[in-house]
Amino acid sequence: MLENIQQNVRELGTLLGQTIADEQGAQWLENIEKMRLQGRDITAGDASIVEQLQQTISNCSEADLLIYARAFSQFLNLANVAEQQYTTSPQGLDELDLAHPLEDLKEKLGNVSADKFSQALEKLHIELVLTAHPTEVNRRTFIHKYNQIAHELDDNNDASSSRIAELVEQAWYTDEIRQQRPTPLDESRWGLNTIANSFWFAVPQFLKELNQLSQDLTQKDLPIDYNPITMASWMAGDRDGNPFVTAKLSEQALLNARLTAAKLYLIDFERLYLELSMRKASEELLEADVDGVGPYRTQLKHVIELLKLSIEQLNKGETKGILNSSDQLRLPLIACRDSLLSVGLKNIANSLVVDMIRKVNCFGISLVKLDIRQHSERHEGAVAEITQALNMGDFASWDEKKRQAFLVDELQNPRPLLPKKQWSADTQEVLDTYAMIAEQPAELFGIYIISMASQVSDILTVNLLLKASGVSWKMPIAPLFETLEDLNNAPAVMAELFTLESYKEYCDQQHHVMIGYSDSAKDAGVLAATWGQYQCQEKLVEVFAEKDIKLKLFHGRGGTIGRGGGPAHAAIASQPPGSLDGGLRVTEQGETIRYKFGLPNLATRSLHLYASAILECLVTPPPVPTVEWRTLMDEMAKDSCDIYRSYVQTNKNFVKYFRQATPEQELASLPLGSRPSKRKSDGGIESLRAIPWIFAWSQNRLVVPSWLGLGGAIEKAYKDNASVIHDMLESWPYFKSRISLTEMLYTKSDEQVSALYDDALVDEDLKYMGVELREQLAADKKTLLDLLAQDTLLQNDQWNFSSFELRRGYLAPLHLIQIEALKRLRQQPEHPDNEQLLMVTMAGIATGMRNTG
Repeated sequence: MLENIQQNVRELGTLLGQTIADEQGAQWLENIEKMRLQGRDITAGDASIVEQLQQTISNCSEADLLIYARAFSQFLNLANVAEQQYTTSPQGLDELDLAHPLEDLKEKLGNVSADKFSQALEKLHIELVLTAHPTEVNRRTFIHKYNQIAHELDDNNDASSSRIAELVEQAWYTDEIRQQRPTPLDESRWGLNTIANSFWFAVPQFLKELNQLSQDLTQKDLPIDYNPITMASWMAGDRDGNPFVTAKLSEQALLNARLTAAKLYLIDFERLYLELSMRKASEELLEADVDGVGPYRTQLKHVIELLKLSIEQLNKGETKGILNSSDQLRLPLIACRDSLLSVGLKNIANSLVVDMIRKVNCFGISLVKLDIRQHSERHEGAVAEITQALNMGDFASWDEKKRQAFLVDELQNPRPLLPKKQWSADTQEVLDTYAMIAEQPAELFGIYIISMASQVSDILTVNLLLKASGVSWKMPIAPLFETLEDLNNAPAVMAELFTLESYKEYCDQQHHVMIGYSDSAKDAGVLAATWGQYQCQEKLVEVFAEKDIKLKLFHGRGGTIGRGGGPAHAAIASQPPGSLDGGLRVTEQGETIRYKFGLPNLATRSLHLYASAILECLVTPPPVPTVEWRTLMDEMAKDSCDIYRSYVQTNKNFVKYFRQATPEQELASLPLGSRPSKRKSDGGIESLRAIPWIFAWSQNRLVVPSWLGLGGAIEKAYKDNASVIHDMLESWPYFKSRISLTEMLYTKSDEQVSALYDDALVDEDLKYMGVELREQLAADKKTLLDLLAQDTLLQNDQWNFSSFELRRGYLAPLHLIQIEALKRLRQQPEHPDNEQLLMVTMAGIATGMRNTG
């Protein structure tokens, strides 16, 4: 199955080896190959090799260890490139028998009526929200080189070409890890580059294929204003716990986004100008051609001039007279297309012109819509300071009833709320953010997310601050329910909110609700959290239907199982019936952006997967869980939560063990992301962000957050409910997806590697915790295999099994080098060479694991 990929991997590895040998000498190539073979033997179960390799590593200098670590890290990146390119190439799709998602959907829905499929198409909306997190530790320049290698493989299907050799050489002589912590603007630029290099080409290609599906199943083209894809971003907009994201910085990010968009549009409009040289046109366009440059070129000329002016102004940081609305791009294009169709030039009308209209529909004037996110405590503090300044009392001390009464009254009060006075720094920054929103075109923004929302007043507070700051348009507000308790209460909170007629009018019969996957899993464990999320969505669907308001769910998923991640189709199919009617809005973050969308072909296929899964669920919704299933899930969720919390929350030694057995302490000090690793600098594990919480566990391969509690709960339930559990596994996509994801996770966990971290890094009196966790993990794996009637993990998914096996042997040396780096850093903190070494091993392990944060 992997022969062609392995061939490319071998050739890429040979090029890397030659580059290292040229710099370091042939002996180094032999040393690296010996370590690679030792890693393979360790993975195969030869424990005797471990001590040999540990001895070799302990005798090495930091400089020598860095060469080993860079070699294995870069090799894993090259292996990923080879696999990604192959699995999206026509040859790979054919040889691996990977069905085209839209073609596969057409076969499944062949008997569906045209009206029913048209209704599903109308509901289809995918909003991808790019977020920056420290799981993507590779520099943009490195990502660019890997993308170039993939393009070369696409063009030549030869991994030994001179251009690829040059790119591999460039990579080796480039520091793969940034030396300074990125700013939020750096992260924002990375997101813009991803769109410019990938989505810009993928979206029109995807829509052409979706249009063909519409023709096949409904005999109709998609409407020209049809827009099922939207791009949004938290980069430079997410200020929850990130003091570096300020109003001024967000404003600069918006300028950068508008500049990037204008440059991309200028290239496309100038190309279209060359193409649309025809004189045959409608009377309207002919009459408008006063300059005689041609009826179509006259329409485009004004846009090109506007784009050039916009680029000139934005380069100076100014916005006077620049492109301010997507209609300034869209309307001339529609005029050209209408004219072409009216005079019979159908082929021209439905080619580049349509692609351009679809780009404008999707990307607007800034490529992405900037979301604003802030913690509810910051809003509360700002309003409390305002009420005190007005001698109205202390908002923070009021109960919920009094808060709501004040907020509703002020929302209906026409007088200005904000007195002119000096505010504290925190309040001033909150108010500056709202003022910045008020000054910008509405179409630059996505939604306003309230972290740790738990009550109606949290939402009304944001509503009031928007009004008080002069935001003249109805910015969508999304409460983010994160803990298990808040998820359980979310439907009641929204139902109470919609009793306020003034607020129902504000939200225009639709409302976003964000479901938190990260913090709920950190709070209650993965099984209890996902069941809580499922039930929350079900009840929200009921509440919104009763109130006749469209529910627009926003899923705060990550790349890992512990953060709600996993294969797109399985994740979407596991959603409750009705939860996709308002579209799918989902975060894409860290290294998963590169793995799913880093190349145009990858992005196109990922959009296929999303769209086909959503359309299938809209046409043939998943089953409503039976009473029997629900009862058993309630029991298993409770048992799972109890097991999880017995370790994480009630065991006084757990946090201490976690911080010794993983690189969590060191992670906080490394320049891997713009955000601090904790919301509060003096907080414990409850304040630790979910990304470093899971990222640290993935580094030692114990990946506790993604499995702890689940296996134990299933084992207990299986004794008396075997037939029910098998029924759930067979007939319920939610449960099947949960088990499938856990099986993949178990494959990537490694008790042997985890034990090596404990042996070297954990105090003797804490090692029992690692032993207990590994025993639990081994028992849980057995439970899963018994449930699935399998001898080995991924027995029925040879592609994913083989894919990870390709990397497993290269991970073992990186883990041992990381352990050595941690030992040295804990003996001599802030040692720059060991910090660099640790970062390279982190990047390599994240690359090999693929979904780590």
